[in-house]
Amino acid sequence: MQVHRGIPEQADTATVLTIGNFDGLHLGHQALLALLTEKARALGLPAVVLTFEPHPREYFSPADAPARLASLREKLLLLGAAGVDRTHVCRFDARFAAQNAQSFIDDTLVHGLGVRHLFIGDDFRFGARRQGDFAMLQEAGRCLGFGVESMPTLSVDGERVSSSAVRSALAEADLARAARLLGRPYSIAGRVSHGDKLGRQLGFPTANIQMKHRLPPLTGVYAVGVEGLAAAPIAGVANIGLRPTVTANGRARLEVHLFDWTRDCYGAHIRVHFLHKLRAERRFDSLDALRAQIAADAAGARQWLQDNPDRLQA
Repeated sequence: MQVHRGIPEQADTATVLTIGNFDGLHLGHQALLALLTEKARALGLPAVVLTFEPHPREYFSPADAPARLASLREKLLLLGAAGVDRTHVCRFDARFAAQNAQSFIDDTLVHGLGVRHLFIGDDFRFGARRQGDFAMLQEAGRCLGFGVESMPTLSVDGERVSSSAVRSALAEADLARAARLLGRPYSIAGRVSHGDKLGRQLGFPTANIQMKHRLPPLTGVYAVGVEGLAAAPIAGVANIGLRPTVTANGRARLEVHLFDWTRDCYGAHIRVHFLHKLRAERRFDSLDALRAQIAADAAGARQWLQDNPDRLQA
């Protein structure tokens, strides 16, 4: 998949397009992308996604913005896996936020991206003060020669599929519900970096995953499966959170202790699947108490994974 920063002044080809943040790429997103790619193949045109960085809610209200389900890199990997041919990452800043709805249609959709057919979610709004809606796009399409379809809301077990619903499930440690909404276990991917080696000192070496300073949508200690190091997922136990026993810097961190793994994995890009929550993160009075709890957590994760071997391979 090709990735472009920004929007060209003039498109070099017509496109089948969809627009959105696609945070987490849940089942609703996947259904929309299936329509996109099917239409694109039928018309012999590229399937194109327009997405935004940062998320508009992070721009307008950074203190209240929701935790991201996926980093930009993860999102792009998922879009590529869904069959998207090209993604344009548009910087959401003051200039873009001030663009009126008609200019967005003319400059971005028609001239910049060459839209031939457009798919949008049923609640999509655009332009300064959210002036634009589906009816406005339909009228523009009739005048300017592009088709417009909305993607109706998808429900799973009676629940509307949305990124907010996934965040809610993760916050409540309902990993099964999150997996139903996503169509897969929730995971975080990243590169293994050097840490402070505290886990090694405690007898439980960990792979430290770069978090890009983001607020994670879940915290605590989990039984996990790790992809990217071997042909099959590797079982492990992970802590994600602020590590209150050993640091007060307020930065979230993901650390994974891999069971029966002794090889160096620095620099590897791995994906950590969260399968079962063991406990909430908490502060311990000493490193000895922390060491004892880590041993108990590792034993608990091993036991859960032994009792649920199908979950590791899911």
